[in-house]
Amino acid sequence: MTDAARHVHLRAGGVSLVLRLAGGRLPAVVHWGADLGDLDDDALAALALATAPQPFGYPVDGPMPVSLLPEASAGWPGLQGVTGHRAGAAPAPRFVVTGVETVELPAPWASGVVVTAADEDAGLALRLEVEQARSGLVRLRAAVRSTSGPTVEPTAPYDLAGVLPALPVPARAVELLDVTGHQLRERSPQRLPFVHGRHERGSLRGRPGFDSGFLLCAGEPGFGDRHGEVWAVHVGWSGNQRMVAERSPHGVALLAAGEALLPGEVRLGAGEEYVSPWTYGVHGVGLDGVRARVHDWLRARPRHPRAPRPVVVNTWEAVTFDHDLGRLTALAEAAAAAGAERFVLDDGWFGARRDDGAGLGDWVVSPDVWPGGLWPLVDRVRALGMDVGLWVEPEMVNPDSDLARAHPEWLLTGAGGRPLGPARRQQVLDLAHPGAYAHVRDQLDALLEEYPIASLKWDHNRELVGAGHAPSGRAAAHRQTLALYRLLDELRARHPGLEIETCASGGARVDLGILERTDRVWASDSTDAHERQQIQRWTGLLVPPEMLGAHVSAPVAPTSGRALPLDFRAATALFGHLGIEWDLTEAAPEERARVGAWVVYAKEVRPLLHGGAAVHAEHPDPAYRLHGVVAPGGDDALFAWVCTATSDTWPPGAVPLPGLDRRRTYRVRLDGPARTLDGVAARWGTTLPWVEAGGVTLPGAVLGDVGLAMPVLDPDRAVLLRVTAVSGAG
Repeated sequence: MTDAARHVHLRAGGVSLVLRLAGGRLPAVVHWGADLGDLDDDALAALALATAPQPFGYPVDGPMPVSLLPEASAGWPGLQGVTGHRAGAAPAPRFVVTGVETVELPAPWASGVVVTAADEDAGLALRLEVEQARSGLVRLRAAVRSTSGPTVEPTAPYDLAGVLPALPVPARAVELLDVTGHQLRERSPQRLPFVHGRHERGSLRGRPGFDSGFLLCAGEPGFGDRHGEVWAVHVGWSGNQRMVAERSPHGVALLAAGEALLPGEVRLGAGEEYVSPWTYGVHGVGLDGVRARVHDWLRARPRHPRAPRPVVVNTWEAVTFDHDLGRLTALAEAAAAAGAERFVLDDGWFGARRDDGAGLGDWVVSPDVWPGGLWPLVDRVRALGMDVGLWVEPEMVNPDSDLARAHPEWLLTGAGGRPLGPARRQQVLDLAHPGAYAHVRDQLDALLEEYPIASLKWDHNRELVGAGHAPSGRAAAHRQTLALYRLLDELRARHPGLEIETCASGGARVDLGILERTDRVWASDSTDAHERQQIQRWTGLLVPPEMLGAHVSAPVAPTSGRALPLDFRAATALFGHLGIEWDLTEAAPEERARVGAWVVYAKEVRPLLHGGAAVHAEHPDPAYRLHGVVAPGGDDALFAWVCTATSDTWPPGAVPLPGLDRRRTYRVRLDGPARTLDGVAARWGTTLPWVEAGGVTLPGAVLGDVGLAMPVLDPDRAVLLRVTAVSGAG
């Protein structure tokens, strides 16, 4: 590699990423953002020259390059891309580039670049991969390998402390947004100024956690769903994580994300390599622009779920651990009558699992509860025209289980081999142990061979805080996560049609790493539609509707005690992968009929909802929100106008409908099983003129700029608006 500067321009989906390699140093970002057009080498060199900052006079004489893996050896005093030590010595690596290769990639990717580098003195080799999807999304990862060197003892391992790829954002990105939360309240947004210093979100829970930062966004002042440039990063990793936003007084602002490694967790012997998880970078105009790039990339993957997503009935809130064939058969019959297409048998079918204190790890059908096996229920469910799903929690074990009694050495431990502290009445099975891994794989494989199971609801109810491998005590989250991925991949290879839903006490493990191996996300154990409005909105930053499990719960939500109208519960669940979490055998006949009407409607609109672009209006009143989905060709759309609180304004006024084709003309009407205004309107004898007229026809430009007058609604009510093109071409 010569010292001559080289520029790489990755360009797709309206996004440009321009990299500069010079002086043998790792690539630095010249531009990441809006498409710059087709630039030749001279134009790229001129761009790099025009945007190069004034050299520092202090503390470094000359430039202070900040690469995709920032290096202290270049004078950069901020976050470091690669950190670690060998035998207590921790000099900052100084990687020298040895090769650069641009590559064309298969769909859904467009192109990429692979950079190899080495630090012979430190005994480290590096492979840095950068890829861009056709949607404009970019991702990068690094492989660090321990090598021999003139000052390296051949037997001295390299203790890797972290690999943290970083992407710079421009000076105008002065506001940060990420999310936090807890169980039943996942993904609550929080904003703060992007000032000098470091904002870090991390998880040492062995999973991303309820309070995962999820997507760390930096943007222009006041950026929203439809305006303001936004840059965001996410780490596609289902274990411990780090997400960092750092702004330096030297005029550099970085977003970084990677795996959080605990001391001694990754020790590289000679020739051994660590490959970081993918760090994803997304640029867009507004949060809708960000989510569109992620959704488009996910949907373009070869193994993205494409068949119509079946309407699910899950048994948990209906029966919990009370597994009785007669009761479950009656529930299946009620589910089929409502139009369900998948019947998921939740916790309680195996071993001694009569409550949450026993049986985990014993993945055999309980002969006490199911003397004839699961066949009587499976046969009846399939005869009713539904397929069968099954709940499992393969990474966990109850101390009161045959497995734990037979193989205590298969459990993750704390320091000195002591058991992990009590949590959820369960311990964690060490999937990195070959015997434990084979046991879980073979038991699940046997179930999938014996029964026609279409889907697994894969739960993960306990965190791995302080967990280590026995007998070494080495921190376990890294190897446990890799073993989980291997297990999921192996089961899917053995059973190609199998679908898997990821659940972790609800929404504590939602990331692009687990989504590479699963087909559905259980966003939260909260089935309260009031809470779900926000949970689903922010989960949808990464997860498209067809992968986001959303269920119609009982009239009084078990997780909150809140009573909610059926139409509101159904309208909320409609904008995801629809399911029912309710004992329909106890529902009144008119309630069952209403559920059936919503299921019929959901099947009618799911090609639109599961294939279109999710959009959100920027409405100033926090009591109301308008969101929807617009078909790819712009000829069809469905919006929900939702009220979750009383407003200090009456009436709401006109609200623009986002995402429509400005050149088309559209007919707008109320739609869905609830096509009339009730509540406030009925009590006060009022209506809306355009609703009274049966709809209105307007150009897309008018609907997008001026909008429609929206009705006053009682709290926890929603109406649906169907918008259909009547003229014009997309």
